[in-house]
Amino acid sequence: MDLGLTGRTALVCASTGGLGEATARALAAEGARVVVTGRRGDRARAIAAELPGATAVEADLLAPDGVERLVSAAGEADVLVLNGPGPRPGSAAEVGGGDVAAAVDALVTPHVRLVSRLLPGMRARGWGRVLAIGSSGVAAPLPNLALSNLGRAALAGYLKTLAAEVAADGVTVNLLLPGRIATDRVARLDAAAAEREGRSAAEVEAASRATIPAGRYGRPDEFGRVAAFLCGEPASYITGTALRCDGGLVRTL
Repeated sequence: MDLGLTGRTALVCASTGGLGEATARALAAEGARVVVTGRRGDRARAIAAELPGATAVEADLLAPDGVERLVSAAGEADVLVLNGPGPRPGSAAEVGGGDVAAAVDALVTPHVRLVSRLLPGMRARGWGRVLAIGSSGVAAPLPNLALSNLGRAALAGYLKTLAAEVAADGVTVNLLLPGRIATDRVARLDAAAAEREGRSAAEVEAASRATIPAGRYGRPDEFGRVAAFLCGEPASYITGTALRCDGGLVRTL
């Protein structure tokens, strides 16, 4: 299937590892000119060197000038993939006011600012894709990830509202929600759970796999290909949707 991404410019946030990197690689494989970005400049440059036509931008979206730095270096984008590191694990009962502000500052504010900068160009050109890499916690809040559940749900509400406002301009806005994908972030969460529960990381992972109908963690490349499809031309009538890529983990439709 031709995704119609050849020659399109795709800005993929936090693409120096994990699901962001997998998405950047999948988009590049479909002919997009990918902007690889993240706080690890050396890693961004190394990945970009492996992808045809890719460029690298070192930028920290949580820094005061992070969004401006990224947009100035990347220029216009046809595809914007929103992504970033999740907050620390913890229960809802432990959340304080400062934690809420930090979660919003990390998971909502920089993404809204990026959209506000790049959306006008997409609307003017009559074509654009905004895709947020979220979490299955948007569909079913996850235990001990209260701050992630809070921030990601807030971003989802904003994007759902936005999708209806820009659909007639040829711009789609969607979320892709991973379940247990084999990334460093998931490995860290498993390790934290193991320490908290007095078990080994292998035991935690085995118990987690047992809750997934597919019987395994997903591969980053599987997730990346789904993301590329949602950013492509064949997905032009899909908008305002939160699609799960979770091996059947969440038991709702």
